[in-house]
Amino acid sequence: MVEITAKLVGELREKTGVGMMECKKALVACEGDLEKAIDFLRKKGVSVAEKKAGRVANQGLVGLTVKGNKGAVVELNSETDFVAKNTDFQAFLKQVVDLALDNGKDIETLKAASLNGKTVQDNLVDLIAKIGENMSLRRVAVVEGETVVPYIHTVTAEGLGKIGVLVALTGANAADVGKKVAMHIAASAPKFLSIADVDADTAAHEKGIYAEQARASGKPEAIIEKMVEGRMRKFYEETVLLEQAFIMDPDKKVKDVVAEAGCTVTSFARFNLGEGIEKKQEDFAAEVAKQIG
Repeated sequence: MVEITAKLVGELREKTGVGMMECKKALVACEGDLEKAIDFLRKKGVSVAEKKAGRVANQGLVGLTVKGNKGAVVELNSETDFVAKNTDFQAFLKQVVDLALDNGKDIETLKAASLNGKTVQDNLVDLIAKIGENMSLRRVAVVEGETVVPYIHTVTAEGLGKIGVLVALTGANAADVGKKVAMHIAASAPKFLSIADVDADTAAHEKGIYAEQARASGKPEAIIEKMVEGRMRKFYEETVLLEQAFIMDPDKKVKDVVAEAGCTVTSFARFNLGEGIEKKQEDFAAEVAKQIG
């Protein structure tokens, strides 16, 4: 029987990041063959990752980068905020964000991209096995333009945080006004760039709701029409970037501030960590009853 030395176990742990006991078991199972033990742990890691896949991952980080006239933003989720502070987690996200510049068409394309000789998704599976917590690459966006300005809110590390914004602009003062607009986007969470970008289904849905509300008041149809128009203006002011009151000067709209700077906003992306993910609800009374038995 091959002797499994502490040095050999330590070497396997260094290569894989897996715990000492798991490394020793793998080496015993593979009769001390280091490379086979690595494969053994990888295979086991896949199964571990699959078992963890059902857990809700609504923590993590948003990462972004800008190179030339292109920027990318990616959301990587984890189960706990503690893992988001892990250096391996952060390093992986930074690598993925860089890849997203040329592979960010959609999240599946990004997952299939090559990283360190494997797909991004396979790298993520390895990271799940190493850290021991479920993670998921949730979404990606790429923004291109004459000038692309990044902004991270609640910075955890360089290029990483809780809210990531990319805004593309044209104009000589784009870099300066872009930073302010990006900060505004982070705070005000617009859904559309301009009124023209609001899709017909969304507009029709909102108008239908406002019309029903107005009719419930018993007003004549002519008055109802004006009421709907007024409420739609309010809807645009709340959800359309260019129509929003500028957060640093509420007396002006964003479109006015941008125009005064001689610039035009052409596109933007905003990722707020965990936005829209169902949070796990704990039933405290049921948990206590379960512990009591």
